[in-house]
Amino acid sequence: MLLDGDQLVLIKRTRPDRDPYWVTVGGGVEADDESVEAALHREVFEELGGTVEGAERVYLITDELEGGIGVQHIFAARLVSVDLAARTGSEFGKPERGGYEVVRIPFTVAAVRELHLMPPQLGEFIAANAGAIVSVLDTPVRKV
Repeated sequence: MLLDGDQLVLIKRTRPDRDPYWVTVGGGVEADDESVEAALHREVFEELGGTVEGAERVYLITDELEGGIGVQHIFAARLVSVDLAARTGSEFGKPERGGYEVVRIPFTVAAVRELHLMPPQLGEFIAANAGAIVSVLDTPVRKV
């Protein structure tokens, strides 16, 4: 999840076959990503033309899939820059996949609960931990 000041940056997904829903920026780890965090930085650039700082893994979601287990690594980070004209994600060239509108909402429990955020566990996590998420991002890193 990306914070820009006191706002949460999301993508509103619109598809012809379902009601609108909201997702955080993200995607899969690719073979040439050096780490899960490197995948986060790549995805932020692909989907927002953006950069982030202070990325902290705050939550894991485990999904049982055919043939194995899927793990979603949820990071919280501060958005540093955005250039929507620089987006490079393959989804933007496929109109049949629907719309990808970048939206900002207040980072409050009430605002998060009003959304159809996917996956649902993420909305529940944010609502239960909004203060802690801000605290983690606002705590200076100590060098030992």
